[in-house]
Amino acid sequence: MERKTALVAGANGIIGKNLVEHLRADGGWDVVGLSRRGGPGNVAVDLLDPADTRAKVGPLTGTTHLFYAAYQDKPSWSELVAPNLAMLTNVVEALAPSQLEHVSLMQGYKVYGAHLGPFKTPARETDAGHMPPQFNVDQQTFLERRGGAWSAIRPSVVGGTALGNPMNLALVIAVYASISKELGLPLRFPGQPGAYDSLLEMTDAGLLAEATVWATGQRGAFNIANGDLFRWNELWPKLAAYFDLDVAPPLRMSLSDVMADKGPLWTSMAAKHGLTASYADVSASWAFGDFVFGWDYDVFADTSKSRRAGFHTYVETEQMFYRLFDEFRKARVIP
Repeated sequence: MERKTALVAGANGIIGKNLVEHLRADGGWDVVGLSRRGGPGNVAVDLLDPADTRAKVGPLTGTTHLFYAAYQDKPSWSELVAPNLAMLTNVVEALAPSQLEHVSLMQGYKVYGAHLGPFKTPARETDAGHMPPQFNVDQQTFLERRGGAWSAIRPSVVGGTALGNPMNLALVIAVYASISKELGLPLRFPGQPGAYDSLLEMTDAGLLAEATVWATGQRGAFNIANGDLFRWNELWPKLAAYFDLDVAPPLRMSLSDVMADKGPLWTSMAAKHGLTASYADVSASWAFGDFVFGWDYDVFADTSKSRRAGFHTYVETEQMFYRLFDEFRKARVIP
């Protein structure tokens, strides 16, 4: 079998990290990761800098597949467009056009307007677009105009174990529960009252990696999720039980606010329980937690297109959370 060479942009993120691990375990790939921070097996590069990108990516002439999962966070939706479009453009243009067999673009339900408020559910790949700005749409338009084979992967909220990531809901819940237990408090759902009863889904990072590689044999956009739906009002007490915590009625609070002063408490918890992660490592996603727990409307998509095309992997969301919590404990991230 002819080996392929994968270039993974965003290799240290919650999605890219699992994708790199999946590709390397597959055995048929040579893998190079791109990350601003670098790290073992990764190339340190600033994708916002065209010159640095050309210097670091240009020599990677054997690349056959680009997996793009990089993300630059900004305070507003409009500010997200320029840097995130620029990073994709820079890395694609740094590679010789003739060498790439496929470009995989990581998107999300923001394509459907999920970040704006109640939207049509289940969302389908054929749904009409919405008023810009939306950087995922601009990125896809760039690939369409460029030509060549591409796929766009649209996961729901991704469950994974990456630290220091701005969008890790499993870590939000694990750290919030650990601090609640340390303070002798029950685990209260901190979101909007309506969010407790809304219908949601998630996407396991391992399943997402498998789907992303599968889609290199496809073209177009695909919704990818675990395959089950849940409501926090049923799942939340079960997650609390994992941490041996009682639950109390939901109480709307901003995690970004109430967790702002918990650094010293976490430092004492780390000393007490032998934890390996600093508060900076585990506190990057509070704003994302506030965002997700604020969804007082249904958030889910139709994944039948990928199933009809041959992707059938399923992950039970409740068990996914327990597995991720177990991994956090094994790595001494949480008590």
